[in-house]
Amino acid sequence: MSASRLRAIQPFSRQLASSRRAFAVSARQLEANASLPNPGPQTKAPAVTADAAPQVTPDAARKEILQAPNRADIWSRSQRPRKEAMTGPRFEQTDFDLQPQPYAAIELVHKTPVRWTHDRVVACDGGGGPTGHPKIYINTDKPEIAVCGYCGAPYAHEHSRKHLESLPATSYPL
Repeated sequence: MSASRLRAIQPFSRQLASSRRAFAVSARQLEANASLPNPGPQTKAPAVTADAAPQVTPDAARKEILQAPNRADIWSRSQRPRKEAMTGPRFEQTDFDLQPQPYAAIELVHKTPVRWTHDRVVACDGGGGPTGHPKIYINTDKPEIAVCGYCGAPYAHEHSRKHLESLPATSYPL
């Protein structure tokens, strides 16, 4: 046959092959179902009424899934709550009690004290090396605690120390 005829016939042959495979699989499933014993009249179907509320068994009841063991809420605007993120067919048979649940590092980051500096601009590289992050420059001109966007390290200028200490509360220890 010529190449143009083969190209014209090829899609039909693929359809035919896939339909044969689908039938072969469904035929095997029918044979498997036919070999199962019939339960007979011993089993009774539960009576269902239109007014009946669906019953939740203890096994089917889901526990509340926290973001982390030490944090219930999200800590980023772009983060979805774990309850919404862990849904769908990928997670329907997942037992969350067996999954790792690391502690949220944001709690530890907010316990680090402010790093006071005399420079207007500080550079943060997260400690450098393979465990660090790209070097960024943080402006400390304003009388506020400036935070590194990567690691969350707090920086403040020495001139704004009195102002920051006079505030009733800060998110980082001074």
